[in-house]
Amino acid sequence: MRLSRFAALSSSLLLAAGAALFGAGQAAAQADFGYVALGDSYSSGVGAGNYDSGSGNCKRTTRAYPALWAAAHSPQTFSFTACSGARTGDVLASQLAPLNSGTDLVSITVGGNDAGFSDVMTTCVLQSESTCVSRVNQAKAYVDSTLPGRLDQVYNAIDSRSPGAHVVVLGYPRFYKLNGTCTTGLTEGERAAINGAADYLNAAIAKRAANHGFTFASVAGVFTGHEICSGSAWLHSVNWLNIGESYHPTAAGQSGGYLPVFTNAA
Repeated sequence: MRLSRFAALSSSLLLAAGAALFGAGQAAAQADFGYVALGDSYSSGVGAGNYDSGSGNCKRTTRAYPALWAAAHSPQTFSFTACSGARTGDVLASQLAPLNSGTDLVSITVGGNDAGFSDVMTTCVLQSESTCVSRVNQAKAYVDSTLPGRLDQVYNAIDSRSPGAHVVVLGYPRFYKLNGTCTTGLTEGERAAINGAADYLNAAIAKRAANHGFTFASVAGVFTGHEICSGSAWLHSVNWLNIGESYHPTAAGQSGGYLPVFTNAA
């Protein structure tokens, strides 16, 4: 695991302040701190609202955890290229330009779209439990066979462009509280299968991140008690009037879930 460059910079600033107090002269603590936020809709902030019109279909928002962190910590540079619907290939093709040797911190969520998250949820909402479970198992097979190589390509590219950066790879929440407040919709078997798939995906992402020396930050714990069917959800359930926001974090999920997890890892 790489030392957080933000933590290292903070320490240097404290040391510099102390040195100045004792007349030891100025320390070189004015180094730029650059942060680049990559990834899919969980990083762009789909579901949180207040989207930047300039980001188009990427639906980036100031309510997403990267923008919230940047507002609180004022990095010298902040590049926000995460985009709704992004797969690993999209990150490689269109998100990496801001990365360079001076980048200190990188965040990313990616892998859910590669594994067919949207199709899994559509299948489970519209079809039988057995069909849902079958589609979940198909997604898990993809996670075993293909996703690790795709993640390696992204992580290698980040490391090549920004070899000194502290990279935080964030996971995905479990969607459902089992035996919760929901009385209609998916069966408990379907909800359990979907939760199991989220855990399966997170485990695969965590392993690839660790193998590259990156920090994996799980959000499953902080979202516990705030899943769909919890009565205090930080995730949108299916929304037929705005289907794209379904199963994505609300603004509270970004600020109360993703932000503190990222802050602790950064």
